[in-house]
Amino acid sequence: MTATQTAKADTTQGAFYADADEAEAFGRRLLVAHGLPEEDAATVARCLVRADLRGVDTHGLQTLPHYLERVRRGLINPRPSLKVERVTPMAGSLDGQDAFGFVVATKAMAEAIDMAREYGVGIVSARRSTHFGMAANYALQAMDAGFIGIVFTNASKAMPPWGGREGLLGTSPIAVAAPGGAEMPFDLDMSPAVAARGKIRRAARRGQPIPSGYALDAKGRPTTDPNVALDGGTVQPIGGPKGSGLAMLMDVMGGVISGAAFGGGVRNQFEEFDQPQNVGHFIMAMKPDLFVSRDEYSKRMDTLVQRVHACPTAEGFDEVIMPGERERRLEAIHRRSGVPFHAKEVAAMQEAAAKAGLPPLSVSNQPLA
Repeated sequence: MTATQTAKADTTQGAFYADADEAEAFGRRLLVAHGLPEEDAATVARCLVRADLRGVDTHGLQTLPHYLERVRRGLINPRPSLKVERVTPMAGSLDGQDAFGFVVATKAMAEAIDMAREYGVGIVSARRSTHFGMAANYALQAMDAGFIGIVFTNASKAMPPWGGREGLLGTSPIAVAAPGGAEMPFDLDMSPAVAARGKIRRAARRGQPIPSGYALDAKGRPTTDPNVALDGGTVQPIGGPKGSGLAMLMDVMGGVISGAAFGGGVRNQFEEFDQPQNVGHFIMAMKPDLFVSRDEYSKRMDTLVQRVHACPTAEGFDEVIMPGERERRLEAIHRRSGVPFHAKEVAAMQEAAAKAGLPPLSVSNQPLA
């Protein structure tokens, strides 16, 4: 195993691997160096690395240098004083104070869980937040506490409404997680777009093409060039008007009802540096045994999982799996072999550490196990 701690990385060398705990510690150090309290820094780093572990590397630790640049520009507030205001016993409103979306959404879900523990359901609507990374983080937060978690957010414009040519709607994710019984749980995290913009940015960063169908150029023509797609182009909704409608729903639930920006008003964190984003989130926790007993709920969930797994496979498939099952498998693999990063991503993270006067992330050019 050859370890490297250099800020330079040859793009021909392939993947580099970092221990998940060391990656989290590296992220925490960088965030604390940029003014975050230890607890908030741990929250952000944990969410970023969890995304990498689950294979959602478009929302992982490699994005941290970009977030830190927004902190330096005063566009992300590193030290908010967050308080959920109860509007009913089961619903609360949260002013995110332009803080890290990871911190805002984690706080919102914690409050929603507290409400659900007492009343069965808890909802928090957040405004003046920022990009919160992988939406599954917060749905899983609820599930790990024994609740069903439902998470909506809106995002900056990237996708036209069905029939339109210019971007207006965000690639706003939907995440839902429900505990299982003896079998595995259900956890869904999806975008209403064919591909999230993060995948297009990743391809551009790595000098790779994007699959046909991901995006259109500025004139509405299909393109496989990620740089062309990012230069005034748009991403495409899943299922045509269905994906477009889901993106609008995320704008209603995340933006309209919360007081956050909506209808193309959320600022693009990668391109607009004149003011904060004003992202809105809808965070909900619910007891899974509101309508049937917990034992009955668990048995019914197990039946669902078993029937999904037992479904005969279509041509070209070896198995039928549950939402979240692939991500759970990847997490188990990456905890053993290390979190994989592209060489350019490693170089950017090492440069960020050097600027902050911190030690680099220890990485290997071979899997750790």
